[in-house]
Amino acid sequence: MLQHDVLIVGSGLAGMRAALEVSNDPTLDVAILSKVHPLRSHSGAAQGGIAASLGNSAEDTWDLHMFDTVKGGDYLVDQDAAEVLTREGPENIFELEHMGCAFSRDDEGRVAQRRFGGHTAPRACYAADRTGHAVLTVLFEQLLRRGVKVYSEWYALDLVVKDNVCQGLVAYDILSGQIEAISAKAVMFGTGGYGRAFRVTTNAFASTGDGVVMAYRAGIPLEDMEFVQFHPTGLQGSGILLSEAARGEGAHIVNSDGFRFMENYAPGRMELAPRDIVARAEQSEIEAGRGVTALRDSVFMDLRPIGEERIRYALPSVLHLARDFAGIDPLEAPVP
Repeated sequence: MLQHDVLIVGSGLAGMRAALEVSNDPTLDVAILSKVHPLRSHSGAAQGGIAASLGNSAEDTWDLHMFDTVKGGDYLVDQDAAEVLTREGPENIFELEHMGCAFSRDDEGRVAQRRFGGHTAPRACYAADRTGHAVLTVLFEQLLRRGVKVYSEWYALDLVVKDNVCQGLVAYDILSGQIEAISAKAVMFGTGGYGRAFRVTTNAFASTGDGVVMAYRAGIPLEDMEFVQFHPTGLQGSGILLSEAARGEGAHIVNSDGFRFMENYAPGRMELAPRDIVARAEQSEIEAGRGVTALRDSVFMDLRPIGEERIRYALPSVLHLARDFAGIDPLEAPVP
């Protein structure tokens, strides 16, 4: 039987960051188990940036960030958690920077920031439009440096619970086909969401809610299961994410009439309203018969107002995704 003090299931940003924190104690034997290689985790699909009130582009504070977070969540947000998130955000960005994360820079050499939906100030810290991949790479380097054991491409099957205490889990080694029991004094989950429960999603094929199901089977109460976010901008049909960074840089969302319809739904924020508002507005336009292409099941995102030079610098992934998966050049035409 394999044994560790702490076993973390999931190798995305949450799982790897948790492993680094636990490994600060040299007396603990820490391991990560993941059904994909850490650099293939869905966190790599996070493109546009990480919000933190650095104030590099405009005056900003953690409490303003907290207010935007709570308001953007229609006041259903856990406000204690929001305070921790926003207070500690800048410190975490600096920590990632010191680890070597290649954030984009402004003209003065500081971490660059841009607007995101629901923000009253530019506070998304980004690495072009590949932020998730940049942070994943840095955290994985730190795991290797710390000597954290990684069970890559191992599939967690179920928790082992005895006398109402979790003793570890049972996992399947995909490469060898062997089923192994792993004993651990503590098991942590960073297994991501379950977007693949829906026909069209921006989530990776690995986002199947395994951790949620294991917790449920072990009798752990589940909370807020209805809060599944639908991103407003995914490629028509496939749902492949086109980063919110595009709208942060100035892309327009238009209907079949070429009208920037967010003017009718959130005139103060336009395309940078919170994601749920933008997504509902898009659905309203489609249901009103103003969808685009022959399918009439989507709207257009027009990147041309941003300008070619800025698109190539700040949105290279969006540019290539649209070309490769939709056959459309965003420099020349809007993308459905």
